Amino acid sequence: MFAEEKLIPVPFDVYRFDPAQGGEPRYQHYELKLAPHTPVLSGLLKIRDEVDPTLALRYSCRSAICGSCAMLVNSKSRLACRTPVGPEVAKHGRVVIDPMRNQPVLRDLVVDQRGFWSNYRRIEPRLLLDPSRPMPEGRPTQMTPAQVDRFRETPRCIACASCYSACPAVEADPEFPGPMALAKLYRFVVDPRDGAHDERLRKVQLSGLWLCLRCHLCTEACPKDVRPSERIRDLKELAVRSQGATERGSRHAVGFLENIAEAGQLNEMKLVRQTDGLVGTVGQLGQGLRLARKKPELLKKPRTIDGVEEVRKLYEALQKDEEVPL
Repeated sequence: MFAEEKLIPVPFDVYRFDPAQGGEPRYQHYELKLAPHTPVLSGLLKIRDEVDPTLALRYSCRSAICGSCAMLVNSKSRLACRTPVGPEVAKHGRVVIDPMRNQPVLRDLVVDQRGFWSNYRRIEPRLLLDPSRPMPEGRPTQMTPAQVDRFRETPRCIACASCYSACPAVEADPEFPGPMALAKLYRFVVDPRDGAHDERLRKVQLSGLWLCLRCHLCTEACPKDVRPSERIRDLKELAVRSQGATERGSRHAVGFLENIAEAGQLNEMKLVRQTDGLVGTVGQLGQGLRLARKKPELLKKPRTIDGVEEVRKLYEALQKDEEVPL
């Protein structure tokens, strides 16, 4: 017989809002006694079943498979079914529940995910076959273990939208497809059976790939360790290799790399020219003059640092290690 686990008081503050009823969003307080290992989702269902049947939330499998119960638990994007209440109370003194960010609230903890799924469909998440290389009929297409390994962790994704909720680039710019969509795109770009590698990369290069802020909050939020921020980095490398530096974000990245490799430190004026071209640089002339008055050293070509050869060797080694084959 296992010893019965001691119950602890668990204060819940749950976001409540029903647009149909009007009024302002608010937090409603509930007090439960639960075992520390109890999932947050079980606590919310207990509230709904025994205390307040008006509470609206999404859930399904309760086993971290479907992704339906993603929400904010103490300001972090989590799956409620796999987040125990004990550590949350120990760290924060209570459990504060909010709906996911970057998606309009329909009611309480239920959000409108049409934007999230629209971005997913936009990447065409399926194999796009090359007519000149048809699939063999009647038998599966074989792949080597090395080819499968190129997918990295992307097949683990359960489309829970935790990464989308945590992403500041999604919040700042509706053109950004979101971490999940880009991780799924990577999965097809490196699939040797896909016949649209270059076309996929061309489209994403021009439609939001370089809006990623490289904050890695998506990777922190992902409950399945898909590491979407790393796959976005890989996509950027693949896009530049396939399409070249075709727009401002990619030109800035390539220029930054060349600057450091050349002298070991940034040449600010050169980087502006590399990023924005001649016309864009002229357009920023007024701002440049104001900066130059405050920091005249920006106009000077930086000296080459001692040991710049070591920096170049480091770059070469990193590029070799991290290159993703097509």
